Amino acid sequence: MDASQLILEAIKKNCAVEADLRKLKIEAAGISGNLFRNSDLIAAYTELLSEGKIQPQPSLERILKKARIRTLSGVSPVAVLTKEWGCPGKCIYCPTEKGMPKSYLSNEPAVMRANRVKFDPYLQVKTRLEALTACGHETTKVELIVMGGTFSALPKRYQTWFISRCLEALNEKSKGKKDLESLKKANEKAKHRMVGLTLETRPDCITPAEVKRFLQLGATRVELGAQSTSDEVLRKTKRGHDTASTKNAIKLLKDAGLKVGLHFMPNLPGATPASDFAMFQEVYGSEDYSPDQLKIYPCALIANTELVKWWKQGKWKPYNDATLTKLLAKIKGITPEWIRLSRVIRDIPAESILAGSKITNLRQILQQQGAKCNCIRCREIRGGKIDEKKIKLVRREYAASGGLEIFLSFEEDEKLIALTRLRLQAVKDFAFVRELHTYGEELGIGGRGDSQHRGFGKKLIAEAEKIAKQSGYKKLKIISGVGVREYYRKLGYSLDREKIYMEKKL
Repeated sequence: MDASQLILEAIKKNCAVEADLRKLKIEAAGISGNLFRNSDLIAAYTELLSEGKIQPQPSLERILKKARIRTLSGVSPVAVLTKEWGCPGKCIYCPTEKGMPKSYLSNEPAVMRANRVKFDPYLQVKTRLEALTACGHETTKVELIVMGGTFSALPKRYQTWFISRCLEALNEKSKGKKDLESLKKANEKAKHRMVGLTLETRPDCITPAEVKRFLQLGATRVELGAQSTSDEVLRKTKRGHDTASTKNAIKLLKDAGLKVGLHFMPNLPGATPASDFAMFQEVYGSEDYSPDQLKIYPCALIANTELVKWWKQGKWKPYNDATLTKLLAKIKGITPEWIRLSRVIRDIPAESILAGSKITNLRQILQQQGAKCNCIRCREIRGGKIDEKKIKLVRREYAASGGLEIFLSFEEDEKLIALTRLRLQAVKDFAFVRELHTYGEELGIGGRGDSQHRGFGKKLIAEAEKIAKQSGYKKLKIISGVGVREYYRKLGYSLDREKIYMEKKL
């Protein structure tokens, strides 16, 4: 029995759950002596489809996919790392491993993938797309996440080259070098479209000029290593910037229409569980912070850091697992509906942690313990079904960095289906849509599913236009990944003179 025959047998027997497919694979192994991998079966299934020998089998497709959760947020995240160039920071908790980007370890999964191809951006993107495709994932909508520490500290020529090479991989063209703008233009209709670009940097690196440069590179979100809301903790840990820098950076980014992600570290020297909880109360409640996305990285002790000396001298000790779990549960319990809590712990291999929590599935444990959370990630519909009769348009408002944020979403009970972020700024010339996202399993361009490509995004943009116009704004600008420009053109938007925003007169 070959892979194609196994697929035909699975269709005949109406395999709808993983256990059914596993049983068939074992039976096939007894006949052919070959235990088929899912990637082999996906290749056979795709070939049978292309030859017209079978009809699409959605149930079978679902159980063939590995790590299905990777694309259940509606996009394919592709993380790439820049090579080591040093860092302006001298944080006492940050590891410095030779040849690795600052704060990253050679045995972390993403770093290992990058290291195998010597941090070449083209090969990082290409091999990641191949791996996702082999596991049955759709890769037409790619969210490119550039990691490696402080992006702003990299030479500007390297920055441009790095993003250009990523786009060449997405455009599936490695020959005939083109300038960045030409590559962005080509990606508008490419097979793998860059629907978002995330860059990481420090708050004190953000200036009006740096924001403009990020926009020209195609960025849609910037993640800042804020780490703490306490100037005393920042000073004690030699972070190198203060809270005023963080607040200023957030405002500059939001005023440019960019989405903002913040990183915070509980359990830093000088902090306590009580002060850490108060920190997140401030992050959620103060208009100077109010991020769109949040990553929590509890401090862990790593070799080759100054913090090792503090630990040995008894000046610092990590929270035990019970204390940390209780703190994170409380933080999740007060997280607002408009914030996406992406991580609650960093995925550092246990063998690299000298002291601190080694539990990498803390989020799962918190869910099992019944921790309540209203963040975006916990409410995403993912692969669930929806009842259109129960769907409601929900409007939430909050002040943020001198503007009014209007968070619009389509929801069914506690399920989040789609959202948009409308920012009304003090100057009435234009308002910003800083994000538009429909959740559910990623579909190819033009497909139709349970939540994606059902018109939810179009309706949210129409509502945002209505609110902006009623509020006295003359124009609406949208921060758009280059791969989404064609979508907005269909809604009456055009690229502005600087080739950064999609815009429309109201």
